[in-house]
Amino acid sequence: MAEITAAMVKELRERTNAGMMDCKKALQECGGDMEKAVDYLRQKGLAVAAKRAGRATSEGVVQCYIHSGNKLGVLVEVNCETDFVAKTDQFIEFARNLAMHIAATNPLCIRREEAPEDVLQKEREIYKQQAIESGKPEHIVDKIVEGRIEKFLKEICLLEQPYVKDPDVTIQDLLNELVAKMGENITIKRFVRFQVGEK
Repeated sequence: MAEITAAMVKELRERTNAGMMDCKKALQECGGDMEKAVDYLRQKGLAVAAKRAGRATSEGVVQCYIHSGNKLGVLVEVNCETDFVAKTDQFIEFARNLAMHIAATNPLCIRREEAPEDVLQKEREIYKQQAIESGKPEHIVDKIVEGRIEKFLKEICLLEQPYVKDPDVTIQDLLNELVAKMGENITIKRFVRFQVGEK
């Protein structure tokens, strides 16, 4: 097994923001393989997030982001379990970065269950028409449409979007990492995006 050096632990910590001991353990578990250790820590974050998911989140913050030129702004509410966590720099920074991300990507909803059915239906009709007009055989049109709807959901649902500052991770990944670090359930409650001239 490869020797786990302080430099390796430091690099993994910088890449994942996980604690030093967690990084060391991940590297040991993965035989010093950096990529496997990153995945290991992500999976650990998922497990912690799943455990905490049912707990009430009645504290939190509202953060804003105003884009330069003052023509675009976002308000986002992020909730957690305790006032202590709500006041931490990491929690506040997550909410700020989330507001900036929303300004950049303009999601329609937080999670796919909230995607407006009328919007999905309209997209399905467009994709179906495109598939038929491009001469695709009837029996695969529905598969094509569902594949495109899946891609569309990943574009419009905040939690599934690749994070603008690091497209290798989704907003859900970032949220899971924060839950693992803070040891509390954390939820994105709501957001609103204002753009001058738009309804």
